[in-house]
Amino acid sequence: FMYTPDKLTIDKDLDGLKLKMIQEHFKLYEGYVKKSNEVQEKIKSADKSEANGVYSFIGELKRQETFAVNGMKLHEVYFGQLHGDGVPNGEIVAMIERDFDSMDAWKLDMIATGLSARGWAILCYDYRDNKLHNYGSDGHNVGAVWGAIPLIALDVYEHAYFIDYGVNRKDYINSFFKNLNWEFVNEIVKKFKLA
Repeated sequence: FMYTPDKLTIDKDLDGLKLKMIQEHFKLYEGYVKKSNEVQEKIKSADKSEANGVYSFIGELKRQETFAVNGMKLHEVYFGQLHGDGVPNGEIVAMIERDFDSMDAWKLDMIATGLSARGWAILCYDYRDNKLHNYGSDGHNVGAVWGAIPLIALDVYEHAYFIDYGVNRKDYINSFFKNLNWEFVNEIVKKFKLA
């Protein structure tokens, strides 16, 4: 099995997000897909007998596999949801209101998560308590929560916004929300029967 990258469906500037910045960012996603395939192929032939917790080639492959695969998956959510009108709708709204008391309370928490995380702010459905949570992640594979489905993935690595916003992460986050495709989020909710 080989992963194939999604196609970039954005073909013009978005509200506050220039196409050039999106295209450059998308190249990083394509790189994660390529590296996910490359690492998984190397794992097949790596010498498993040398496995060691301090250092071994197989150990390093396994560590980098989680970085590449999570980077691929989170970017697929990120780019998939980044072409809407930003108006919340559908089943996800009721779920957010149930678990955060209001859309405003959720958004305030999501923004705070995005401003404090080094890599990602992710609205997830967590199967442990069957509720939504905004989880922060410092890396693709640092802070990920097992048994949770990403519904909204806000990339806050500098590469996601630096071309247009420099160090102004907050304005980038506001632009992200203006372009959020809530139908994409609702499709994930339906796919995993989360409502």
